[in-house]
Amino acid sequence: MITIDRTRLAEMYAREQEAFTAARPKSKAAYERAEHLFGRVPMTWMNKKAGGFPIYLDRAHGNRVWDIDGHEYIDFALGDTGSMAGHSNPIVVEAVTRRIGELGGLVTMLPTEDAEWVGAELSRRFKMDRWSFSLTATDANRWAIRLVRAITGRRKIVFHSYCYHGSVDESLVVVGPDGESMSRPGNVGAPVPVTETSRAAEYNDLPGLERALAHGDVAAVLIEPALTNIGIVLPEPGYLEGVRALTRQYDALLIIDETHTFSAGPGGMTTAYDIEPDLVVIGKAIGGGIPTGAYGLSAEFAERALARTDLDLVDMGGVGGTLAGNPVSVAAMRATLEHVLTDEAFAHMIDTATYFTDGVNALFDQYDLPWAINQLGARAEYRFARPYPLNGTQAAEAADGELEDMIHLYLANRGIMLTPFHNMALMAPMTTRADVDAHHRVFEECIRELVAA
Repeated sequence: MITIDRTRLAEMYAREQEAFTAARPKSKAAYERAEHLFGRVPMTWMNKKAGGFPIYLDRAHGNRVWDIDGHEYIDFALGDTGSMAGHSNPIVVEAVTRRIGELGGLVTMLPTEDAEWVGAELSRRFKMDRWSFSLTATDANRWAIRLVRAITGRRKIVFHSYCYHGSVDESLVVVGPDGESMSRPGNVGAPVPVTETSRAAEYNDLPGLERALAHGDVAAVLIEPALTNIGIVLPEPGYLEGVRALTRQYDALLIIDETHTFSAGPGGMTTAYDIEPDLVVIGKAIGGGIPTGAYGLSAEFAERALARTDLDLVDMGGVGGTLAGNPVSVAAMRATLEHVLTDEAFAHMIDTATYFTDGVNALFDQYDLPWAINQLGARAEYRFARPYPLNGTQAAEAADGELEDMIHLYLANRGIMLTPFHNMALMAPMTTRADVDAHHRVFEECIRELVAA
């Protein structure tokens, strides 16, 4: 296997950094002027940048983005899944515009008939019987956690190390070097020590999960059915079935967070892998770019919750607030699910992602690189390790910030945009094989230069 020359890597990074800065004077100036924003950006994750300052958006349509310096990019990031339907999809824009302009009513605290349609479609896809809406999947996760604690009378939640559930406080827990749960490195302002609320198990480790459950105080296991924010870590055969069996054995509930794993297909991994959860959380992509989230309850769990007349599920339940389930976000969900992220669209997106994965694998083999790529439906991500890591801790240890930043800059300087948090490429319904070929041409140029003798 090829070993990366770190001196050459540093030289390439310095060159790409200089080119990035020289080609984007307007973005650089806009960032330097942003003195009234915390971290100079409207949301701090936008500071996850390889070039020293973020690319400033001018416009975006489909799977293309243009910055204020006039550069066009093929966008494989798609808002870190939030724009899986494509940027400003015309069908979603039409539905939202009609709701806002023709019908009126952005926030009314009144239901619309669209909401029942969306609930029925989510039930078809994810097998949950009752649905409620929030503005983000983070909010939906928080509500799901509160609800399972209330119903079970237990306070602990179990997670996988390096899972992704938004900014939910309880989820920022990992397995430490001693095998015990600890706060995830970088956790900011935890309201209580995270081990008071949570335990962690490594992904693909059923004995470790059983140890976390054996205390008898776990309300639920909240998991991504595949890890997605630390590379794409896929389940080993039998793992998800084992998770479900253990939760039943120890009388704990199972919550599946499909916010990113929705890429697996129209019903996410819940349907693709025939999982039987008690609750499902989904967000981001189902609104076509309009903020929304949702949580679904199985018929059995919904009956348990509604039977608890001692619980104030109307006012004090902890769900998203005044803006949740507003007519605009519900109209966007209906348009996206009915007309854009359809079963047929997913078939095309997954086929395109397979083409992406096969091409990247061919490059790794051709250049004898110790890297690997995993695919989850419409998304794929390469990691600087071979074989691909089997749990979150292994995936975190395989990170290479310098190499990742250089590749991101190299691609961006040549019109290819990957997700800035990692090496993830997501296919929208309008992504073509020609777009994938463009990525592969540039990626191969980068590899060839990086490993040159």
